[in-house]
Amino acid sequence: MFNKNQMIEIKINDLGENGEGIGKLDNFTVFVHGAIIGDHVNAKIIKVKKQYAIAKVVDFITPSIYRIVPECNYLQCGGCQTQMIDYKGQLEYKKYLVDNTMKRIGGFENLLIHDVIGMDEPFAYRNKSQYPVRYVDGQIHIGFYKQRTHDVVDINHCLVQHPQVNRLMKTLITKLKETKISVYNEESHKGYLRHIVTRISFKTRDIMLIFVTNGHKDDLVIENLSKEIQSDYPEVKSIIQNINSDVGNRVMGFENRTILGEDKIIDYIKDLSFEISPLSFLQVNPIQTEKLYDTALSLLDITPEDTVMDLYCGIGTISLFLAKHAKKVIGVEIVDVAIEDAKRNALRNNITNTEFLVGKAEEVIPNLYKQGVTADMVVVDPPRKGLEPEVIETLLQMAPKSIVYVSCKVSTLARDLKLFSEKYTVEEVIPLDMFPHTTHVECVVMLERR
Repeated sequence: MFNKNQMIEIKINDLGENGEGIGKLDNFTVFVHGAIIGDHVNAKIIKVKKQYAIAKVVDFITPSIYRIVPECNYLQCGGCQTQMIDYKGQLEYKKYLVDNTMKRIGGFENLLIHDVIGMDEPFAYRNKSQYPVRYVDGQIHIGFYKQRTHDVVDINHCLVQHPQVNRLMKTLITKLKETKISVYNEESHKGYLRHIVTRISFKTRDIMLIFVTNGHKDDLVIENLSKEIQSDYPEVKSIIQNINSDVGNRVMGFENRTILGEDKIIDYIKDLSFEISPLSFLQVNPIQTEKLYDTALSLLDITPEDTVMDLYCGIGTISLFLAKHAKKVIGVEIVDVAIEDAKRNALRNNITNTEFLVGKAEEVIPNLYKQGVTADMVVVDPPRKGLEPEVIETLLQMAPKSIVYVSCKVSTLARDLKLFSEKYTVEEVIPLDMFPHTTHVECVVMLERR
């Protein structure tokens, strides 16, 4: 058994979900913060649990061949956990992660795991960012959360953000620190400004700026600040106040007030345009989104006679691409404002063969099936928790000829594929790097009915 503050020598052979190195000593698992695959390190144990210990690197005996000096100056930030691994190494790790998870959780021994579809330039890829605002030692800090905490690292330049957003935020942060604006406190649940959210269209370069506030105490401050920002940055076409008085950790509430400009911006995916409102869900990496949709569509042999269901459809992005080839597309999404966006997006793109339904997929899909509504093909793109059992059960009964599963979490994907294997064949997994410099990997899988 190990003890707190004990020094150990350990080789790292895996990574955890938050980018920490994983090694074993006497078959006991140790998570080592600051280490990556291939590192041989001296580390100090900082916590001991029954099944594992947590340690931090003291020095490197032999650094990993994948280790590089990160370009980012904010290493305390928890956003880019794997930035100390060269990009080729990141892609190799993500392929290993998919393969290992499919075997360990799904029981799939002979799946073809494709090389991860990466980016030519894995920086400046985000079209949406959320900046928490907090007081730290009496000073306003605006940036991103420190690893494994809600402490805010003060940041005004992030390498994965669009350059225009970095310039805007640098100015905005300076101006905010000059005001006497009230800042939200997570413990007391008092204070005004909680988060700043930015959205940018990579095609038009138009920006939406959102102030997330706890009520209306300092509305005049952000109204005056908004006028200054829009004067300095004409590309900011929309400035919104989002009201979130909830005591939980959800970033945005459901009430929006337009301060200046429009209540939306327009973004594009290939030849389709989409209205983006403050609460719209859109993949945050537009470059990789096009590759993701191309991959998903290439797996489906859609004909003009086919009815396709798109579950967890968001604002209808992939639904509209499917509709260009199908007889009809039925989209299902739990967020009502997203469904309204989806309907408007179908109209603006002159697509008339879609139907968008609001509700929980685990309730809507069984009800549709009971009414005799079926689909020839289904696309699912669920949140990280994966598919609800009721969805899987209904799809197994409905038995569409093919299902394309788009997943943002490999472990729940593997779990769900194991259940589908009762009636469906899974032969290959196509991973895609939607979030460079993190441990997250997107996957696209084709399931074919036996």
